[in-house]
Amino acid sequence: MTIKIRCILAVTFAVLLFLPVSIRAVQPLTLEESISIALKNSLVIHIAKEGARGAEARKREAMTGFLPRLSTSYSYTRLNEEPSFYFSGIPANPPIPAIPASNMTTGTINNYNWVIEARQPLFAGGGILANYQASKIAEKAALVEETAKSQDVVQDVKITYYNILRMQRLWDTSRQAVGMLAAHRDVAQNFYQVGLIPKNDLLQAEVELANGKQALVRAQNAVELAKARLNTVLKRELLLPVEVVDVLDYKPLNQSFQNCLEIARQHRPELKISALKAEQAGHVVRAAQSEFFPSVSLVGNYTRFGDTPSVSGTEYKNMESWQVMALASWNFWEWGKTKFRVDAGRAMENQAIDQAKELNDQIALEIKNAYLLLQEAESQIAVSQKVIDQAEENFRISEARYKERVARSTEVLDAQTLLTRAKSEYANALADYNISYARLQRAMGVISR
Repeated sequence: MTIKIRCILAVTFAVLLFLPVSIRAVQPLTLEESISIALKNSLVIHIAKEGARGAEARKREAMTGFLPRLSTSYSYTRLNEEPSFYFSGIPANPPIPAIPASNMTTGTINNYNWVIEARQPLFAGGGILANYQASKIAEKAALVEETAKSQDVVQDVKITYYNILRMQRLWDTSRQAVGMLAAHRDVAQNFYQVGLIPKNDLLQAEVELANGKQALVRAQNAVELAKARLNTVLKRELLLPVEVVDVLDYKPLNQSFQNCLEIARQHRPELKISALKAEQAGHVVRAAQSEFFPSVSLVGNYTRFGDTPSVSGTEYKNMESWQVMALASWNFWEWGKTKFRVDAGRAMENQAIDQAKELNDQIALEIKNAYLLLQEAESQIAVSQKVIDQAEENFRISEARYKERVARSTEVLDAQTLLTRAKSEYANALADYNISYARLQRAMGVISR
């Protein structure tokens, strides 16, 4: 290899290395890669994950209600004088001598106390268990909510991805239309130059070509906007170059509406969440009802006392003591406070049950709508394919007739318009079908990569 060739290769490599990202070749994104990026970067999913973490922490917090509570306290008390009492004395009663009256000290001015206490609940009317069960259900609901948000993100990515492919196909159709219009303009111009057609026919071809070019610009802008939307969904820079792999195809749906409905009742996350919320509301009611009953606890404490910070006792009181006791407490009259709380909990439970029923009807309607739109797009695909074949043949015949001077320019332009419209409708039908299929999967709760 000569020195000249080596220098050329080195310069080429350096130029490619320092080219802006927008100029370098962009690696096409597959649908699966796009979904993975969106799931990784989605703030909605991050919020749902934090909600699940919070629910787990609240469940663990409720679990501590079953366990003993340990507490300690340290206090210092200074009195204005030493505790004492007046002793009136005892008169002499031989052989016992008399004891004179005097003030007798019974304590110290400085008093230090250190207490360690353990309290174990024995009975709380089922309130501790009900709170724990409610928190446990809340954790399950938070995890299902995370699944629901993930499915929303997958649906958004699919819809945005398919819209890019739709716009690209429409752009290709517009580009082909401009090519056909330009070719027709060239033929018309040649005919005009030799006096075979009036100038009006040439002007009409040039106007249609200008309109086609304008439509091409709009189609290009639609492609760029669709790519920007994908970057937004993927949480990437808005102007980052995007290329996607064309996966628009037609896969017939082999499921009935009733079958889709049954799948949704088994897998739809929102239905699971509503059922869990109704169950949670029931446990909240039982937690409120526990306040009708007394609470029983076992309490034990260990105490140290002294007249110095080391709590090492005094001549008047022992250094340490301990005790164990059973404690029962019962708020038996609070002007109906507990009853009102139970009534409020029952109202929330009934509300959650009704919301679950209402949600079931809404999801059934959502599935029906997605199913009908899917069938509509499916029929449109079949029709559009036939229309394209017919429009291509019509355009071929019209163009041939025009070149043979047995048809006018208007006939060719009309045929070209019909062909462009047929291709556009096919691209729209194919994209609509894939989008409707993604929405149907989301409605059933089984949307995946």
